[in-house]
Amino acid sequence: MGVVMTQAVSDGLNQGNSLSRGNNSGSAPGMPLVLMYHSVEPYQADPYLVTVSPPRFEQQMHWLARRGLRGTSVRDLLAARAAGDAAGLVGLTFDDGYADFARHALPVLQRYGFGATVFVIAGRLGGDNAWDPEGPRKPLMDARQVRELAQAGVEIGSHGLRHVRLPAAQHALAEEVGDSRRILQEVTGTPVSGFCYPYGDLDAGAVAQVRDTGYDYGCAIWASAHTSRHALPRTYIGEADTAPRLWAKRARHQLACRSQRAGASTGRVNLPHPA
Repeated sequence: MGVVMTQAVSDGLNQGNSLSRGNNSGSAPGMPLVLMYHSVEPYQADPYLVTVSPPRFEQQMHWLARRGLRGTSVRDLLAARAAGDAAGLVGLTFDDGYADFARHALPVLQRYGFGATVFVIAGRLGGDNAWDPEGPRKPLMDARQVRELAQAGVEIGSHGLRHVRLPAAQHALAEEVGDSRRILQEVTGTPVSGFCYPYGDLDAGAVAQVRDTGYDYGCAIWASAHTSRHALPRTYIGEADTAPRLWAKRARHQLACRSQRAGASTGRVNLPHPA
């Protein structure tokens, strides 16, 4: 995700002012914490800050479990929230569909009994992260690997067709949003209910396209004027996120949620200004 991911890292401990602001699905404030990962594998170079090493990922999942928290897919998180049963749940998302997920992340998730959502780029199955020219080449899952993940219970969502910025897609917007969903549903044989905006870049037209295509929800990066069920903010997680930073990010998220609830009770939604 390049420069956008570097920006997310610079915002990292500023959750109350950026990633967590507006975590309100629809009109109900207090959206549970949703963590944003990308690649999990051993590495030496990571200029775009999209990689977490397997030992660090294990530590992060252990941190969640030690606090009685359970990682889950966004689909299941929203369903639990609608049923009033989302306490202790944390959404786990993995953007881009890197092949390393099955090798390094999935075994850890299964050991802890956690679920997750993987957002796959439908038009780049079996390719690599060519959109990050200065970083190491990272293989993406092919159709067989995506199908196997779905069969293992991992939610598969769409990350578009080619990993392009949707506001600039113009005439290709319907293709990026709709064709990607159709392809992934054919690959997995299951409904695809979630969309993730490449680069976190969205506008009113992109959000409307995602909603009108029939997606149940959409994931953004930051909160914005478009924050809603179809543009849910998430919290970036990287290699530097040890226990103290995880604690700080969760605490700031909780403070933001309390502020939103207070705003809702007075007829206002208290969304802090961007950092």
